[in-house]
Amino acid sequence: MIIETNSEQETHELGVKMGKESRAGQVYTLIGDLGVGKTVFTKGLALGLGVSEPVSSPTFTIVQIYEEGRLPFYHFDVYRIGDAEEMDEIGYEDYIYGQGVSLIEWADLIREILPAHYTEIKIEKELEKGFDYRRISICEY
Repeated sequence: MIIETNSEQETHELGVKMGKESRAGQVYTLIGDLGVGKTVFTKGLALGLGVSEPVSSPTFTIVQIYEEGRLPFYHFDVYRIGDAEEMDEIGYEDYIYGQGVSLIEWADLIREILPAHYTEIKIEKELEKGFDYRRISICEY
């Protein structure tokens, strides 16, 4: 499925919608270059899950945990991971195979340890269609 958004608000609203539809054990992977709107989407997803505290990218902590929503939300940023083995050190399996919702930014870097079933969200810019245009591909694996 491909969704086109034309503003930060539309990208955020897509995240809210998906957060409201998320279920326990859901794993999302989030792929996209710097500045495409991954954090905007993630904030929307968290809001859709009922997380009201500020959401920021866990670039230096690898995982940020939010437990106040209707389901726990585990937000990973694996951009700085040297290899997939580092994920074992933080106990990632407890999160992604648990009863919460996991979102993994830069998941293409750890593809070999992703669960068998997940939803990949890829956000891309196309500047010729406008500065705020985003093409968001959603694919179930």
